[in-house]
Amino acid sequence: MNLIYVADPMCSWCYGFGKTVDALLADPGTAAPLQLALVMGGLRPYTTEPLAPGRAEEIFGHWKHVHEASGQPFAGAPDTALHRPGFIYDTERASRATVTVRSLWPQHVWRYFKAVQQAFYAEGRDVTQRDVLVDLAERLGLPRGNFEDAFDSEGLREATRADFAQSQHWGIRGFPALVAQAAGGLHLVAHGYLEAQPLRERLAALPAGTPAA
Repeated sequence: MNLIYVADPMCSWCYGFGKTVDALLADPGTAAPLQLALVMGGLRPYTTEPLAPGRAEEIFGHWKHVHEASGQPFAGAPDTALHRPGFIYDTERASRATVTVRSLWPQHVWRYFKAVQQAFYAEGRDVTQRDVLVDLAERLGLPRGNFEDAFDSEGLREATRADFAQSQHWGIRGFPALVAQAAGGLHLVAHGYLEAQPLRERLAALPAGTPAA
């Protein structure tokens, strides 16, 4: 079965949902063999205004809920990127970095996507910064120069915009979202955080006839 995961590397619930996706990949149940494709949804692309202090605390409160639901580690305040003066919550660069790895080294894209999440949420690194994203690619053994050249290219900027447009075309406005290709069409099987076993049951229950989404 092919699954399309529509997400954003700077979406906290996507970070929490990573444990579900890992569990599903390890044990897909009746969905085996399973193939996963990542599409960047565009949580806050092209944002230009810094976060107000009150807004940072509000978002940080959501992160606490994700931690409670998923058990994923988060840096504490004030050691997050959110709490740095002037932080601009623009998710385009982190998304473009993921699309860059998907385009050049597709076998590493899931690892890279999770590395960006780990850096942002658990380590408090500012993944809106180009150098941080390049360092994360290099940490995975990807050629730094090749990554930089592709990341800076207009082609990868356009490919990232195309991902955002595809998500909009499918009507997906919130993340995470998981879409299954089955029965000749697309089926929305998860929209928001979900544990692995309920997700396996949804995949097993997909109809053989008319697509649901």
